[in-house]
Amino acid sequence: MAAHAHGTSTTASIETNPTIGDYLIRRLLDYGMKDIFGIPGDFVLQFYGDLENSPIRVIGCTREDNAGYAADGYARIHGIGGICVTYCVGGLSVCNSVAGAFAEKSPVVVITGSPGVEERRSNPLLHHRVREFSTQREVFEKITIASTVLDDALTACREIDRVLEACVRFKRPVYIELPRDMIKVRCPYQHVPQAGTIKSDKAALKEALSEAGAMLAKAERPIILAGVEMHRFGLADELIHFAEKFEIPISATLLGKSVISEKHPLFIGIYEGAMCRESVRKYVEQSDCIVMLGTFMTDIDMGIFTAELDTSKTIYATSETLKISHHHFHDILVADFVKGLSKLDVKIAKRPLPPKAKPTPKFVAVPETAVTSARLFARINELLDEKMVVVADVGDCLFGAADLTIYRDTEFLSPAYYTSMGFAIPAALGVQVARKDLRPIVLVGDGAFQMTCLELSTVLRHNFNPIVIVLNNKGYTTERFIQDGPFNDILNWDYHRLPDLLGGGWGFEVRTEGELDQSLHAALSNKETFCLLNVHLDSLDVSPALKRLGERLSKHV
Repeated sequence: MAAHAHGTSTTASIETNPTIGDYLIRRLLDYGMKDIFGIPGDFVLQFYGDLENSPIRVIGCTREDNAGYAADGYARIHGIGGICVTYCVGGLSVCNSVAGAFAEKSPVVVITGSPGVEERRSNPLLHHRVREFSTQREVFEKITIASTVLDDALTACREIDRVLEACVRFKRPVYIELPRDMIKVRCPYQHVPQAGTIKSDKAALKEALSEAGAMLAKAERPIILAGVEMHRFGLADELIHFAEKFEIPISATLLGKSVISEKHPLFIGIYEGAMCRESVRKYVEQSDCIVMLGTFMTDIDMGIFTAELDTSKTIYATSETLKISHHHFHDILVADFVKGLSKLDVKIAKRPLPPKAKPTPKFVAVPETAVTSARLFARINELLDEKMVVVADVGDCLFGAADLTIYRDTEFLSPAYYTSMGFAIPAALGVQVARKDLRPIVLVGDGAFQMTCLELSTVLRHNFNPIVIVLNNKGYTTERFIQDGPFNDILNWDYHRLPDLLGGGWGFEVRTEGELDQSLHAALSNKETFCLLNVHLDSLDVSPALKRLGERLSKHV
């Protein structure tokens, strides 16, 4: 479903000597960026004017960090996203969102204005400045894969090309700083973008595939463990082709959830150490050949280090590493390796699939019964269809969402590695800017909701229609699970009344299963605006996944 951007040039339409601002906009269009998020400020106002006059739609947000989350969500669906903010007060505000995009490999272009080159000569104390004029750039160098300051007309076009190509190649954020007196400066020469091609070392690729084939041929219990990079690099189809050709069962990590349809006959469930279903955990951990494709070995994906995987029995391939058992290979593109796997001429043992999870009985509301976390997720699971995207925030809503059945690729978004609270509401905005035909089901705890909920103002402004489900347990329940204390308590808002403040949207207060059922029916029928369900849960009620983790950890204490 994701559109994967490429640097194919359409720059024939660019005038011979474009301005730096015009060239940047044209190259963003070349890479497929149709929308950009942000908040204007005086150091970037002139470029905002250029954006408004371009084919790129500008989506103004309520906060810069929200614009970053929205661009991240947009990038995960569309293939590349962008933010445009002012100097320091805007740029430094977006750092956390960009750090999350870097950690989870989401290609976001950060464009920021800055004081003009001429303004800096006498080293004045201009507003927004922190320490040195270079401070903001130095901060972003740590959380982007490439960065540049367009302060030289001779090199500006080449720098734009270099940085944007790095964004798409590595699927990570990049930083472009545009001094305000350089926006209208014309490039002094005609520039044609050069499309560089990175290739695998043929001999290394051949040997790696040969060794992988030998391990698979010997295996009696193979399994594929698919991760998020299959999303990011557009390799889901190749992954499925490989699995189907050899009939190898597939599991996925939490960060990679929805890499394939969870209705696929070879899919066995999400693997996350002790947090996943016991049958899935045993099936993966008892494998004698685990083909880990695009998988990040994070503590969350590995069930808070409860995973028991024998690395000597793994084929581990990401964009950064290729390792077969204890042998390391270099200069091999993950796309070439994954495509090569399906061309192997080997016979691989057919492994019986584990028993399917027992079908959940159709949800029948017990009208006066208080809603529990398990029953809430059971009801949500029933309403999902192919036109919905689940956007889960951090906390127990994320762990509970692991058990939801996602129908096809890129229908599940979450910050499941960086785990920054507040991601879901603005990310849902990004999803619908990218694909208005997809309806987000937003799962967010009350603590995370309080951080970024006012981005529903932008959702309302653009007539989007997410269904937002606030798991209201009066505080930070996941942290209570680790160590309880008054620091985990927060003020209980009337979340369902937020539409009154914003002047639009529908709000529902939910305490019982009957109210839950009625509210969701009403929300599904209302396609014109957002709906917000304030679902009251007991402060110590946790999802089945978190309960499984607790039971497993208690056995090791």
